[in-house]
Amino acid sequence: MPRYKDEPPAVRVYTVCDESRYLIVRNIPALGCGDELLKLFASYGEVEECKPMDEEECEQFTDVYWIKFRLVSNARFAKRKLDEFVFLGNRLQVSYAPQYESLSDTKDKLEGRTREVLTRLNPGRSKGIKVLDPSVSSTENSLIVTPSQMNCLPQVGHSNRRDSGNSVNNSSPLTLVSSDQVCHY
Repeated sequence: MPRYKDEPPAVRVYTVCDESRYLIVRNIPALGCGDELLKLFASYGEVEECKPMDEEECEQFTDVYWIKFRLVSNARFAKRKLDEFVFLGNRLQVSYAPQYESLSDTKDKLEGRTREVLTRLNPGRSKGIKVLDPSVSSTENSLIVTPSQMNCLPQVGHSNRRDSGNSVNNSSPLTLVSSDQVCHY
């Protein structure tokens, strides 16, 4: 049943685990057009491999191709732009194929996403400003808070009262913020 133009399309949310640099492209006309398909997908980033999947079940007169991008970000962009794209008269069906990832692929993907998120959280880092403390481990360095993020932290009251003798200040200048709290910059 065709979708009507007034009806909004369903929204699909992808997590980092769902995304992959491997794509499966279905509904390609069985006309021996692998080179044209490769050129189309290569316009979105470097493609390492592109090959037909003969064992994959498909409709009559169509083919299924397996495409491996060098970068997950390129595969993400290609999927977003080419899913439902009309190619030689057929509407392409592009899906992620994380089942083809090796352990190192998954590790690289997760580390890359961590770097992307940290770059978004610490815009000063991407401009060459070093905020790392060499005396601190790399795990603790990833938790460094920049001045622009200080607005998100609740103010901690410090007591002006002093205890006699040796006192230990147990109040930390930083506190944990719940993920449901709103941050205003």
